[in-house]
Amino acid sequence: LAQAQAGRDAVVVAVGGGVVGDLAGFAAATWNRGVDLVQVPTTLLSMVDASIGGKTGINLAQGKNLVGAFHQPRLVVADLETLKTLPDREFRAGLAEVVKYALIGDAGLFSLLERNAGDILVRRPALLEKIVEKCASHKARVVALDERESGPRMLLNFGHTFGHAIETATGYRRYLHGEAVAIGLCAAARLSGKGLEGRVRGLIRQLGLPDRAPGLKPEALQRLAAGDKKARGGRVRYVVLDRIGAARVAEGLPAADVEGAWQGIVRNM
Repeated sequence: LAQAQAGRDAVVVAVGGGVVGDLAGFAAATWNRGVDLVQVPTTLLSMVDASIGGKTGINLAQGKNLVGAFHQPRLVVADLETLKTLPDREFRAGLAEVVKYALIGDAGLFSLLERNAGDILVRRPALLEKIVEKCASHKARVVALDERESGPRMLLNFGHTFGHAIETATGYRRYLHGEAVAIGLCAAARLSGKGLEGRVRGLIRQLGLPDRAPGLKPEALQRLAAGDKKARGGRVRYVVLDRIGAARVAEGLPAADVEGAWQGIVRNM
């Protein structure tokens, strides 16, 4: 931007996945104290989640998305044709965020995913269009109510407290973001109780995503979570399910339940 002598009338266009969107979005948020941004997501994860809502974040060795800004795009353009060239692993990783939306607010979407996992994995256009529309609309509605994440938007972090700790512990190298989120969804379902874990874990496996992270130390993961940006006074706030399709933020959960959820990330229990 400096080399191009970009002024305050510049428009930054981010074409790519979540990392590109975060980097370009942060540049747009900070260059000349903010210039216009257009997001053109080309991965499933960025179409359903990362490109919508104005969050930009940069990872540090100490944690996920610790540097960033809120900067809303002027426009988001998602062309499903770009998903045809997406590697299978990247496509599956995006499905983790789709499962998240189903769990926190759309039981019908969860059932659709269970019934159509095979067709989704071969990227049937009609299904992808329905999924992207449902998830993008859900996030847009939530962001309109709570742009700065002080209320309903916090529910979008379901599974992410666990997932971010996994990413940080593995140096952002072993798992894609969506893969870490998938493991986190299973841990959050365990923490929620109510017999939900089996169904959630079953769908995660159907979609070809990991549901555990062997070799990590639960205690170390839990310490990383204490530094999560959503923690307050060192106390971690978890998003839990009341049922599939309904979630809430919880504090003061029984220590044994919390420890069990972290233990479940690395071993069968």
